[in-house]
Amino acid sequence: MLQVRNSEIVNSDGQPVRLRGVCVGGWMNMENFINGYPGDESGVRRASAHSLGAGRAEFLFDRWLDYFFNADDVAFLKECGANVVRLPLNYRHFEDDSDPYAYLEKGFQRLARVVGECARAGLYVILDLHSAQGWQNTDWHCDNSSRHTLIWRHPHFQERFVALWREIAHRFRESEAVAGYNLMNEPVTNAPVGRFTAKYETDWAVINGLYRRAVEAIREVDSEHIIFLEGDYFSQKFSKLDPPFAPNLVYSSHNYSPPSTTAGKYPGKIGKTTWNKRRQAAVFADQEGTLFTEENKVPLWVGEFGAAFDGSASGASYRLMSLDDQISIFEQRRAHWTIWTYKDIGRMGLVTVAPDSDYLRLMRPVLRTKRLLGVDSWLNAGASKTVVEKLVNRLAVSAERAIGDKAIDHISNRVYLAQAVQAGYFANLMQPAFAARFRGLSETQIDKLMQSFALKNCNVHAGLAGVLKKYWQGEKKK
Repeated sequence: MLQVRNSEIVNSDGQPVRLRGVCVGGWMNMENFINGYPGDESGVRRASAHSLGAGRAEFLFDRWLDYFFNADDVAFLKECGANVVRLPLNYRHFEDDSDPYAYLEKGFQRLARVVGECARAGLYVILDLHSAQGWQNTDWHCDNSSRHTLIWRHPHFQERFVALWREIAHRFRESEAVAGYNLMNEPVTNAPVGRFTAKYETDWAVINGLYRRAVEAIREVDSEHIIFLEGDYFSQKFSKLDPPFAPNLVYSSHNYSPPSTTAGKYPGKIGKTTWNKRRQAAVFADQEGTLFTEENKVPLWVGEFGAAFDGSASGASYRLMSLDDQISIFEQRRAHWTIWTYKDIGRMGLVTVAPDSDYLRLMRPVLRTKRLLGVDSWLNAGASKTVVEKLVNRLAVSAERAIGDKAIDHISNRVYLAQAVQAGYFANLMQPAFAARFRGLSETQIDKLMQSFALKNCNVHAGLAGVLKKYWQGEKKK
């Protein structure tokens, strides 16, 4: 079982362990750009139950998860040289909103099976609550279509969050394969109001208080496992986070670098900024997460970063060069890291669903409409050129002029208006059409369709695999 000793993570023999691996987005926390549906997971599940019937819809999503990540994927990652997987989790697999505090065995059984597979393969697991009760940020990746963040203001959701972590820790307290518990993915404590101005202000009292309560609850049942804490504002803000207040704490920042995620040459200019390895190193060194962990002499885990691919060979080459530099910087500073993401339909994945698969053929009309309306907030190829995007931008400018408040930040205003209109309303409007694509299919046909996500039927991104193996396997050769 891993422990924290000063600024290092060590195993039971006291030997330092560097965690290098991958996040498995799209599995027990689905996401629109990863899985191919519009909007939020809960909305798609509701639309599917209405269209197909509750039983057939449950079968559909069960098979989706069965093929998306299983023993074959674990073995593949072990062979590649990774030593950890971060498993993003949606609380709805473990607790129903209609019956809080009554925990669902089906979700825990699915999670325990995969943790067991990882244990047998010799992979560590980080359990990450990616979607928390009451929504911890405004975005789709915490299964949020409302743009509200209720957990920071409502004791009910906070109590359920703390209680669920106590339950998770109780169930996995003896698992040596579990590296630790990632309490909350990308909190945003002052949304949405704070995000429409250029100056964002964290509610330090609420995040520090909730973290302390959750750590205390976990320690009531599990005194051994590491607990991972992220900074506020998408794991960027650390300046007034409480210094380490308990043993076995690791702190996590997320580091999506512009040259790894934005079209353009690398090394080269993106906007007015010249990006190269020196620039990336300087930015990482000056980030609040880096400074916080160095000042407090605790480990830093880069929980997320990644490359966004646009389908072009030249674009992939630039993104991979940037990513290679980025990981080398993590290595130089002895940061632990997990890249986003393991598998998807062709945007960021190490493994991608084949373009001619049954699933992508079925979903072609839906994917065309998603691109036309620009409903995916993240990696929405071509969205900036759509008529919808231009109209939203004009509406944002009109609102700013009418309101006359110079504190409103135009970029933030445009982005979050687009999310409300496109990623919210339009995406939700599309969900019945997505569900209707499965109507009339038998369970046998659905099973075959979902096999599109099985590793044996997917493609491995050779360039990305090459960069990752360089660092994953390098430790073996030393």
